[in-house]
Amino acid sequence: MLADPQPQFLIFDLDGTLINSLPDLLTAINLLRHELVLAPLTATQVARMVGDGATMLVKRALGDDLYEKRHLERFLEIYGQHLLEQTHCYPGIIELLQRHDPQNMALVTNKPILYTRRILAGLNLSRFFSVVIGGDSYPYKKPHPYPLQQALLQLNGRPEQALMVGDHHTDLNAARDAGIATCFCAYGFGHCGDNIPDYQVAAARELLTLLPGKSR
Repeated sequence: MLADPQPQFLIFDLDGTLINSLPDLLTAINLLRHELVLAPLTATQVARMVGDGATMLVKRALGDDLYEKRHLERFLEIYGQHLLEQTHCYPGIIELLQRHDPQNMALVTNKPILYTRRILAGLNLSRFFSVVIGGDSYPYKKPHPYPLQQALLQLNGRPEQALMVGDHHTDLNAARDAGIATCFCAYGFGHCGDNIPDYQVAAARELLTLLPGKSR
């Protein structure tokens, strides 16, 4: 691990980093599978499918042979009905965000922007971010660096001033290609892939030590 980072700008992933959305994603996936007369998946199985956007999640949950676009549309319809039933912030996340200036923080997720904004509003997180980018905000999503580059552009920041905080190799790959330092959240849904992050935390509360900010 490198020395004290204290970046000027923070870019966060959402699912598996700030929030545990797995219970509601699991509900939506299994309701869809039930409609297709398929056996339910476990939370562990669905967790491994999250991180590359809704399309890939549904494709992985159904298999390429079965998947059709209508299945994605139906999943999004179902998920929209269960979006905030059990989804919650990880311990310490609210305190972490409160310690940093919203003008210096962005959220970049592969979740569709409509559902991203609904979750942020429902959990009272919108106030913490001056920039919010979803998986369908631009033609490219993570692991492409473009969404992170756009976030920095809107924050008026440079790559060397920023830190990407995420739980998935898509976050790390995007940040690496954008020239941004990374913090891997091992408590989340994903894995590092072939990346070696600059920082790593095993629990969300460890971010309070890594990124202490200012007490409020």
